[in-house]
Amino acid sequence: MAGVDRTRRSHGTGKQEFLSGMVAWRIRVTGVVQGVGFRPFVWRLAQELEIAGWVRNDAHGVEIAAEGAAESMRALLQRLRRDAPPLARVDTVETSTGVPNGHSGFAIVESATKGRLDTAIGHDTALCNDCLAELCDPDSRRWRHAFITCTHCGPRYTVTRRLPYDRAQTSLAPFPLCAACAQEYAEPRDRRFHAETTCCPHCGPSLALLDGEGNPLPGDPIASALNLLQAGAIVAIKGLGGFHLLCDARNKAAVASLRERKAREEKPFALLLANAASIEEFAEFGDGERALLQSAERPIVLLRKRSDADAMLPGIAPGLAWLGAMLPCTPIQFLLFHEAVGRPKGVDWLSQPQPLALVCTSANPGGEALVTGNDEALARLAGIADAFLLHDRDIVVRCDDSVMRAASTGVQFFRRARGYTPRAIRLSAAGPSVLAVGGWFKNTVCVTRGAEAFVSQHVGDLDNAATCNFFEETVAHLLDILEVEPEIVAHDLHPDFHSSRYAVQFAAERSLPLRAVQHHHAHIAAVLAEHAYLSPALGLALDGVGLGTDGNAWGGELLRVDGAHYQRLGSLAPLALPGGDRAAREPWRMGAAALHKLGRDGEIAVRFSSQPAVATVAEMLARGIRSPHTSSMGRLFDAAAGLLGVCAVASFEGQAAMLLEGWADTYGHASPLAAGWRYGADGELDLAPLLAALADCSDAAYGAALFHATLAAALTEWVTMAARMQNVTTVALGGGCFLNHLLSQGLIQSLAQQGLTVLAARSLPPNDGGLSLGQAWIAMQNRAAATRDLIRGF
Repeated sequence: MAGVDRTRRSHGTGKQEFLSGMVAWRIRVTGVVQGVGFRPFVWRLAQELEIAGWVRNDAHGVEIAAEGAAESMRALLQRLRRDAPPLARVDTVETSTGVPNGHSGFAIVESATKGRLDTAIGHDTALCNDCLAELCDPDSRRWRHAFITCTHCGPRYTVTRRLPYDRAQTSLAPFPLCAACAQEYAEPRDRRFHAETTCCPHCGPSLALLDGEGNPLPGDPIASALNLLQAGAIVAIKGLGGFHLLCDARNKAAVASLRERKAREEKPFALLLANAASIEEFAEFGDGERALLQSAERPIVLLRKRSDADAMLPGIAPGLAWLGAMLPCTPIQFLLFHEAVGRPKGVDWLSQPQPLALVCTSANPGGEALVTGNDEALARLAGIADAFLLHDRDIVVRCDDSVMRAASTGVQFFRRARGYTPRAIRLSAAGPSVLAVGGWFKNTVCVTRGAEAFVSQHVGDLDNAATCNFFEETVAHLLDILEVEPEIVAHDLHPDFHSSRYAVQFAAERSLPLRAVQHHHAHIAAVLAEHAYLSPALGLALDGVGLGTDGNAWGGELLRVDGAHYQRLGSLAPLALPGGDRAAREPWRMGAAALHKLGRDGEIAVRFSSQPAVATVAEMLARGIRSPHTSSMGRLFDAAAGLLGVCAVASFEGQAAMLLEGWADTYGHASPLAAGWRYGADGELDLAPLLAALADCSDAAYGAALFHATLAAALTEWVTMAARMQNVTTVALGGGCFLNHLLSQGLIQSLAQQGLTVLAARSLPPNDGGLSLGQAWIAMQNRAAATRDLIRGF
């Protein structure tokens, strides 16, 4: 990625000296330039260009002392950015004139650790092609070495305790290099030159396979683990940022057993397959999805299922239109597939479809934080895993797999974690350092430093002690590794979230200002922040729930956002929540609420007669007790699913909406319902006519398609009218409902056709995983506005 070239020259240095003759410069390169092979890259450039001096890591990035011919020096500056290593991100290249020291040759010297840290560690990446070829070469000394890595691949973030990035700062520190590895490490022409995770079978970590009781199992760990998987067992395997649970995806009994043991009734599982060719049997995908699958980040990619996929993969993603798939990332994962085809020499086997298909799901029982330690795995996964394939390299940072989808407008994150964290999001301007702690669901943490925002890996729902501990661990690690002392703390408006309580205590202990941010304002602000958009914009926030400033549950909001301030222009007409939060887990209750809204209470008992609580719910609605109201779009989806009989009781968050999308996708195109919506007081959008049509619909697939089409048409008209009234031409879309492909893509296209500029989440998920960035951005904007007001007061 191209950076910014800022050249500074000391006073008295003439232009002629800059253009010709021998010159000496100090060069500073910032960005992701540690742990990505940048110093050896600079060394090789210096050799080629006949430049003398040295290069080192320091607290700011990479520092270079260089002297040579002016032409060579200019070439060095150009190529530092143009030819940077594949995992590097160059943000700035700054130069200042130095004094020639008569250096002899060019060296990589010891890192300088003093000074305020403003560099960043790289992200974890998949095995590179060179290492893969070495892994599959029986003549290589790293033949089948489960920890093979080099400058261009392998773990970074999850093994690094602190910066600068040196071996002593990583979890490889307990493994001193053997003579052969030390020679590679010291040889500038070797791709492992100063590769801090370098190791081999003689000096690196080692694998072990244990049974469910923690006893060692005989034989080769990889071969034995594969045999267990093919026999129907569930094996816990230590990955980069945590353990995975694996089983044979084609084995119906094994998949059912994993669901039962993990208490994961219907939530979809991800697939691990050898290559893209192996996926074509189960899913359809194009070049965009293929590029994501094969990228160095190796996310889970959502692909459209083939019609017969459920028959071949029973119980993997029941009733859904999408299938999550990923390709091998770690040497251990590659070795399982290599073993399955008989350990062939070379990598030609990876160009052919392979029959082995594995379920690969995070090892976090009961929705808790990821399991990372060996003893922790044996304790927490007891009764779930039949065996454990583990090793003795510590996981420093928990980091789940990222989940993404390719879209016509780019990529969309469902979960941003391994491979993408801790990449900085560039902000429009520098500001005070902010710690923003996110919300309750799908929590992430954000720390700003200058003009950069660092959003943590996915933490999860803060509804159990293990995840709350992980949240606090994440805050501490992010602040420590970035060496940031926050000046402001931001949190969700809801005071009872664990993250909010933590923020209050954190700020009080340090006497820091505290900023509570309304949930949906934060959703829109997150999108504006990543697009560096500072002008007034409309914000359409559609999600499950967030506390509004009036004390009610919001979730379908049309806002005008201007920096740190927002105005609520309108909302969805409210629906009752019979039983409160329980209605979010039982869509039939929202279906009953829709019938009550339509004045059809007499149908509730008949339509939902299979539900034991139907009489109680009908009475609650009739009497208006224990039935708070919400403007939530998520609950509107639930109401539609309940009325159509698509989902009565959800086994995981968002299931009703996902099933509804699957039914709509099966049906295909439907025209919007004429007069399917109306407008109420205070800018309300009322979809009662659409709900009435769904209540009378006997075809669930058609009803689902009608719901999506009408919803997109209604929202387009609503937003367009507001844009004209507000004289605003840009709209930002935020909230978890925009993970619905039919809704988000349809709405983006229709709004663009109305002449509006649409901003959607691309660097972060649109759901609560992006809240922390929005909170931080608002806190920064608020401080900037306060400063401007103070200046104007003088």
